[in-house]
Amino acid sequence: MEQEKNKNFIESSIEKDIQEKKYGDRIHTRFPPEPNGYLHIGHAKSICLNFGIAKKYGGITNLRFDDTNPSKEDTEYVNSIKEDVEWLGFSWDDRMFYASDYFPILYDYAVKLISLGKAYVDDLSGEEIHAYRGTFNEPGKESPYRDRSVEENLRLFQEMKEGKYQDGEKVLRAKIDMASPNLNMRDPVLYRILHASHHRTGNTWCIYPMYDFAHPVSDAIERITHSICTLEFEAHRPLYNWVLKDWEDPEGQKPQQIEFARLNVTHMITSKRKLRALVEKGVVRGWDDPRMPTISGIRRRGYTPASIRDFCERIGVAKADSMVDSALLEYCIREDLKLKVPRIMTVIDPIKVVLVDYPEGKTETLIADNNQENESMGQRKITFSRELYIERQDFMEEPVRKFFRLAPGKEVRLKYAYIIKCERVLKDEQGNIIEIHCTHDPESKSGTGENANRKVKGTLHWVSAADAVDITTRMYDYLLTDNEEDGDKDILEQINPQSLVEYQSKAEAYIKEFKQGNSFQFLRQGYFVIDPDTTSDHIVVNRIVGLRDTWAKMQKK
Repeated sequence: MEQEKNKNFIESSIEKDIQEKKYGDRIHTRFPPEPNGYLHIGHAKSICLNFGIAKKYGGITNLRFDDTNPSKEDTEYVNSIKEDVEWLGFSWDDRMFYASDYFPILYDYAVKLISLGKAYVDDLSGEEIHAYRGTFNEPGKESPYRDRSVEENLRLFQEMKEGKYQDGEKVLRAKIDMASPNLNMRDPVLYRILHASHHRTGNTWCIYPMYDFAHPVSDAIERITHSICTLEFEAHRPLYNWVLKDWEDPEGQKPQQIEFARLNVTHMITSKRKLRALVEKGVVRGWDDPRMPTISGIRRRGYTPASIRDFCERIGVAKADSMVDSALLEYCIREDLKLKVPRIMTVIDPIKVVLVDYPEGKTETLIADNNQENESMGQRKITFSRELYIERQDFMEEPVRKFFRLAPGKEVRLKYAYIIKCERVLKDEQGNIIEIHCTHDPESKSGTGENANRKVKGTLHWVSAADAVDITTRMYDYLLTDNEEDGDKDILEQINPQSLVEYQSKAEAYIKEFKQGNSFQFLRQGYFVIDPDTTSDHIVVNRIVGLRDTWAKMQKK
């Protein structure tokens, strides 16, 4: 009964079709991206849904590129989309297709519609077609070219294909109903002229099908059973069905369109047009910039496929648009990483500490846990010495109330090591602190000293200067200053100026054992990943997410 309750409306619809043998034993879905940009977090939901539904019911899923607009498409985008789908953990096996594979079939079907008197060639310009379309409150006006004979329409459409006309000079339109309450049914354009080289077909074609025509026919050619798409296409469903009315399936089966609510996440931009603008204007470093909500961006940021799948599972499938809190996405990555990755000490914004009573030249080897929540990850050795680094924010010369970190005359414990006390602060000529001089309690060594259990209120992470590794730490925040995009503002006015802050940091020597793409937790700082910008001489890390889990706290209230 609980399992029945947890089904989403798409699963319920599919199970009804299975019971009624609507498609026999077939369940066949597809993921149909346009290769005109990189996929974003919203597409991840669609990928997980289409591939996940098919897997759950023993079906199959096609990857099909809707490459019907050569002016905006590129093989770069095709390759990135393939990589994204595979990274999320899904396979299309040998079922990768392109709408351009079907251009001859699409053309022949358009000819069939013309022959049936259901499509005509129109000479109106794009502006005129828009003006003739009418409004939600007023019916549209029929084109003066609507009643051309079948023979004339066939000739003109053939001439369009042969390249006799310029871009925009003619279009092929469906002949439906200019008074329909659904504006999408008011003689929509099926084909337009576009003299542009296609990334797969070259200059073979100069007419290209519109999405609302190519998509349902491509579904029918591939014998898709359930064409799952986002809610903005709900009003297009009557047109989807109209286009396929005269399609002949070998078993009389035609695909059905089902809509679900698209994924909107706070602080994230999910408009391809706006994301492309950020790339082209240099606001970000590229489509895979870790601040970008593209799948390649969140992959570089350090998010894992399991965390994205978990996120999509948790938000579920709804019929109404809503906004998902980005805190849930952060929670999912923490949940995935917390028992899988080691925890190391790294000082992001370092300030030097000198233990004036510790012998010069002396070092000690201490033992640290790799992950205190997962004992199977074992332990490692760390170096302790006279000179150390701590976080600049862990020291306050004039501490505020309840500041339990290092301050003049105050004591703190260094993780895995000793209790230290601040004795003196050294500053440069501008008054900036350059060193903190401390003493240590030699009997307070963690685990062994007589005062090992002596209590102090603060415990700090640290790195020994003796073998510290210089790294660059990129601290990423959200691109948007507000929770949601403001449609009335230029997107550039909504960009968070602090979305990226870089630090020259100090890490313990253990970090040199990690490779590009490896993740870990910096104690007290958050989860990080080694960035592709890393070289043999210098390590660059990205913060994936902080440790503060606002989502978990919200659920406890």
